Amino acid sequence: MIAHVFDFAGIAAYNAAPLTHSNDSCERPRMAGHSQFKNIMHRKGRQDAQKSKLFSKLAREITVAAKLGTPDPAMNARLRSAIIAARQENMPKDNIERAVKKAIGSEGENYDEIRYEGYGPGGVAVIVEAMTDNRNRAASDIRSYFTKSGGNLGETGSVAFMFDRVGIIEYDASAASADDMLDAGIEAGADDVLSSDSGHEIYASQETFREVAKALEAKFGEPRKVQLTWKPQNTVPVDDETGEKLLKLIDLLQEHDDVQNVYANFEVSDALVAKMGG
Repeated sequence: MIAHVFDFAGIAAYNAAPLTHSNDSCERPRMAGHSQFKNIMHRKGRQDAQKSKLFSKLAREITVAAKLGTPDPAMNARLRSAIIAARQENMPKDNIERAVKKAIGSEGENYDEIRYEGYGPGGVAVIVEAMTDNRNRAASDIRSYFTKSGGNLGETGSVAFMFDRVGIIEYDASAASADDMLDAGIEAGADDVLSSDSGHEIYASQETFREVAKALEAKFGEPRKVQLTWKPQNTVPVDDETGEKLLKLIDLLQEHDDVQNVYANFEVSDALVAKMGG
């Protein structure tokens, strides 16, 4: 049985594929890194209401990214990443342009970016990234979700030390062979390259990943995802009962309008993945 490690970036859900390492050969060493980590793919086919909520969160990130930097994605790495994420979810071009224009004009809301940290059921570390226009509401809601799940919300920094802040670049499996992507990643300065049937994941340090992303894009075209992520240094295996409670907590958090990303450092069984994500 293969365990799955969860990174619930954006409004992702638990729909994972078993990880297949691209270079098991003894002739070629793997790149050093976190080979147990598996980023979870977005689950498609959500209902209209859920898609609308997702578009709202994506638009919020685009507006904030454009407001903090320049509204030109070629000059603003965060904005470019936000637009790529929106395209991957088939967000209409008009919606994307409207979100950018909000940042240029005076109509855009002011949002605070906040990171919440705490422990879920089974002592699992959870990081929640939120973007809100009401800090008190967001904190109260998120704290109640943790408490109801049997966990507790901690102070900033209470669990972040168990994660590494790194950049991730993702490509579909069809973009290149596992060996070609590994070669390109090494040449670009990546720290780790993981390949599976569901695609390629390239990891780089927070300082270098923008340059790594540019080099890979020049070779393979636009990736399906480019963003900074919280990658667990180690993972906690949990039984199915605890895992189900954790996944329900993740769902609650992701359904909140202010929550942008959720990360956790646990592993669950294939059986629970199938039960909860099927």
